[in-house]
Amino acid sequence: MQGPLLLLGALGLFAALDANSKLLAGSYSVAQVVLIRQVVMLLLLFAARLLRPGVGGPLGTAHPLLHLLRAGGMLGSAVGFFLALREIPLAEGYLVYFTAPFMTLALAALVLGEALPRAVWLWSGVGFLGVLVAMAPGLSAGGSLLAYFYALLGTMSYATVLTINRRLRDEPGIARLILWSALPGGLVLLPFTLWGWVAPGGWDLFWLSLNGLLAGGATICLAAAFRRASVAQLAPLEFSALLWAVLADFALWGVLPQPATLAGAAIVVVACLMSQRAQRP
Repeated sequence: MQGPLLLLGALGLFAALDANSKLLAGSYSVAQVVLIRQVVMLLLLFAARLLRPGVGGPLGTAHPLLHLLRAGGMLGSAVGFFLALREIPLAEGYLVYFTAPFMTLALAALVLGEALPRAVWLWSGVGFLGVLVAMAPGLSAGGSLLAYFYALLGTMSYATVLTINRRLRDEPGIARLILWSALPGGLVLLPFTLWGWVAPGGWDLFWLSLNGLLAGGATICLAAAFRRASVAQLAPLEFSALLWAVLADFALWGVLPQPATLAGAAIVVVACLMSQRAQRP
């Protein structure tokens, strides 16, 4: 049960991270929030290696270009979801995020040349239909199409990261993943942060720093979960993230999901599970 429990913990930390970022979005720019997150993660990494040399594995890599592309995907995912969640509830943003496995399959077919059964493509289409079902009421009421576009951009970026991870699976170790994603991303964000810098007060500095703690903890738990259990065992549990999102929406903003959101979520979950089933030999 270690793998499933670690995955549930990681998803809870990611939900807390997104909720915290949503609360900060009204006062700080996306560049400042994400940069401070990256800096805190780097400080935690080097502090851990100072206390225990070599913890997390090597920092060097034989595939620097792939790691830089991965860093770009991580940055795009963080920025996309930050901008999206400023305007839409967490649950709706997560619903778009659940289409990442379908995009990963498409990238695997196009970039890695992997052959996929026809049923996988069919269920991928059904999954995107579920997202449209959930989006429809908000758009008809004048909701922001741009927010869903940002969520889609973040999801596409995350799917790119998942695809690159498959090419980097011969390089295990969490240290290089944190270093090679946080450092390049931080350097890209630095000029934008300085341009729009807002000096945070004491409590805001705590909440901004907490983003880094949550992101680092979630990343470590996620990596540990997949070391202790198979993808087939863990994949169905990823949908528990929607429960975390619904709880955060209600607890912090008093928002409950609309019936269309629940119907769309049901369609996406079924489509993901059936797609995974269709991939099995």
